[in-house]
Amino acid sequence: MMAAEEINDSPVEIHDYLSAFANSIDAADEMLKNMMSVSRNELLQKLDPLEQAKVDLVSAYTLNSMFWVYLATQGVNPKEHPVKQELERIRVYMNRVKELTDKKKAGKLDRGAASRFVRNALWEPKPKNASKVAHKGKSKS
Repeated sequence: MMAAEEINDSPVEIHDYLSAFANSIDAADEMLKNMMSVSRNELLQKLDPLEQAKVDLVSAYTLNSMFWVYLATQGVNPKEHPVKQELERIRVYMNRVKELTDKKKAGKLDRGAASRFVRNALWEPKPKNASKVAHKGKSKS
C-alpha cells in the first residue's frame, strides 16, 4: 500500500507531464498506423520527386528522434551517441530540400517585362519648349 499512497501523493505536475506524454505516445501510434496502412511504393507513386524526398526525410528524422527518446529512457546520453550526427545530417538535407522548394515557389523573372518596367519608371517627359523646337526644325527641312 505504501507505493499506491506515494503515487497518489505525487505532485500534480508529474501527473500532468505523464498524462501529456501518454497522449503524445497515443497520437504517434495512431499516425504510425495510418502511415503503415499504405504501402510505401503506393504512397511515393502519387508524389513528385521533391515530395518523395520530403517523405523520406521526415520518416528518417522521426525514426531517429524516437531512437533518441529510447536511448534517453535507457539511461544513455543521446548527445554522445551517433544518433546525434545522424539527426544533424538529416537536418542538412531537409534544409536543402527547403531551399529547392523555395526556389521552385519563387517567381521566374520575365526579363522583357522587367526592362520595360525599369525603362518606363526612368522615363522623363521632355519640356514643352523642346518639342516645339524639334517640330520647327523638322518643318524647315
